[in-house]
Amino acid sequence: MDLGLNGKRALVLAASSGLGRATATELAREGAQVALCSRELDRAQAAAADIHRETGAVVHAFECDVADGAALEKLFEEAVAAMGGLDLLVANAGGPPPGGFAGTEEAAWDRAYQLTLQSVVRSARLALPHLQQAGGGSILALASSSVVQPIPNLLLSNVFRPAVRALCKHLAEEYAGDGVRVNVLSPGRVLTPRIDQLDAANAKKTGKTPEQVRADAVSKIPLGRLGDPAEFGRVAAFLSSPAASYVTGEHVLVDGGLIRSL
Repeated sequence: MDLGLNGKRALVLAASSGLGRATATELAREGAQVALCSRELDRAQAAAADIHRETGAVVHAFECDVADGAALEKLFEEAVAAMGGLDLLVANAGGPPPGGFAGTEEAAWDRAYQLTLQSVVRSARLALPHLQQAGGGSILALASSSVVQPIPNLLLSNVFRPAVRALCKHLAEEYAGDGVRVNVLSPGRVLTPRIDQLDAANAKKTGKTPEQVRADAVSKIPLGRLGDPAEFGRVAAFLSSPAASYVTGEHVLVDGGLIRSL
């Protein structure tokens, strides 16, 4: 299937590794020009170079902490100038730290709010004028299965991820008349450094080994395995593309059947 991404201009936040990088790679593979960022410029540059070598696409690298409003403004200014406009935004951020209520201090709440929710608010605000100028486009927020089902020991994600979904549902309705589609895409257990971090935290909390924690998690997935980041990236590329032109306001799971709720 031709997704219609050839020549589209995409900005993918927090894309030096994990699901952001997988998404940037698949967008580039489908012919989009991609700008990506990381908190560390050398990591962004390395990812951009790898994606260019793999896909042949034009890939721009920038430094940005997406929890910092001023840094996001600078990123959008530079990325839009480099690409000559913007058609697609993928709003992504590293997940907030694990933990329960008693052990989560107020500073951690503030940081998670800026990182998980406000990064999407700000990036959408910055992207929308460019998408409107382009005659429409797509905003895709990468979230978590905690949007629909709380995850043990992930209080901050359980609180702020559903707010991202609510925000995107609102934006989808408000900006549909401008031809802007807004969706949310959430992973289940996809093999990234984030999963390694969470398995280690849960092992420490439960007294199990990380291997035992992972085996327990895999046993609950109907497909019987962890996901590959590329599998997630392909769905992200589709939802961002003109091939999904009648899909907006939706939340999609890439989880191997993990979440059972209707």
